[in-house]
Amino acid sequence: MSIAIRPASRSDIAHIAQWNLAMAWETEQKALDAAVLERGVIAVFDEPRRGFYLVADRGGEPVGCLLVTYEWSDWRAGDFWWIQSVYVVDSARREGVFRRLYEDAQQRAKQAGAVGLRLYVETENERAQRTYAGLGMERCHYFMYETEF
Repeated sequence: MSIAIRPASRSDIAHIAQWNLAMAWETEQKALDAAVLERGVIAVFDEPRRGFYLVADRGGEPVGCLLVTYEWSDWRAGDFWWIQSVYVVDSARREGVFRRLYEDAQQRAKQAGAVGLRLYVETENERAQRTYAGLGMERCHYFMYETEF
């Protein structure tokens, strides 16, 4: 079945929130607060400066998504596009859904004048790392640190 990529619409909010809950649990065994998550997804639609979602449809049914956010690089005088919140439903995995989402995001980034694409991946998620490498992405030499409030 063919896979079509499209910008997400508000009618996708429930799917996106559900998929983010599932992704957080699958990758980090982290139980997110569903109400906070839904507000977070809605905020992307309310304020486009935050980014945008892409949705993959297979046979007219949504089967996956990703979020693109922006990071200004003063070194390059342009935006890196960050790929986040990637999720593909179990029944559509290993069918090229992420590849299609990535290719679409890459094309949009180039057309918008972005300076590159970035994403982060769990250190133990070797399958995802192989997928990203297979798409031509390279591991950076940075570690990521954070403080949550």
